[in-house]
Amino acid sequence: MFPQALTEGYRSFLSDRFPQESRRFKQLATSQDPDVLVIGCCDSRVAPEAIFDAGPGELFVIRNVANIVPVYETGGDYHGTSAAIEFAVQSLEVEHIVVLGHATCGGIKAYANKAKPLSPGNFIGKWVSLVAPAEAKAGDSSATDYLTRLEHAMVSQSIENLLTFPFIKERVEAGKLQLHGAHFGVASGQLLVRDPQTGDFGPAVDGQGSPIRPSATITCT
Repeated sequence: MFPQALTEGYRSFLSDRFPQESRRFKQLATSQDPDVLVIGCCDSRVAPEAIFDAGPGELFVIRNVANIVPVYETGGDYHGTSAAIEFAVQSLEVEHIVVLGHATCGGIKAYANKAKPLSPGNFIGKWVSLVAPAEAKAGDSSATDYLTRLEHAMVSQSIENLLTFPFIKERVEAGKLQLHGAHFGVASGQLLVRDPQTGDFGPAVDGQGSPIRPSATITCT
């Protein structure tokens, strides 16, 4: 049987949200034109549309374990994350890419703790091995805040990896695309953004909700 919670949710959508936004959905039926690509974790607690209060068609979202962007390479046949990035940048021509990490990330923890495989395929283990380059940037692994610093470092690493894609580097250099890093606190609701000059993460807004730092932007010189 189809999950009851989803059926009830859909009924609510049909009676409330869909009638209110029916014109928008009709427009979206023929095309989409989001300005922002968000690359986030597939963790159920970290939904970009909820965090950024975004409506349908406003965000193009890629979610995978630990918000990892692999280095550009053309070997092999299946590159789900790279394919979605390619579509967002080359076809939709998004103007911003946000790599969104989050607190208590299970993928980051699995890498740090060298978790045992969950199946013979060890799909998670192989995937989170891509965290390795970020490990050196996270500092002392015995520090109490190590996992948080590794989460931050992985956001930075994913941004670096984005620039290995030739079509991304070209658009960044032309001033047509900006790359950003952010980190969401699940319990606190606090959004941190990455300073592109220092690599540090700080609050996106103050207590009154006003921006207190410029958007973290990566540019090429």
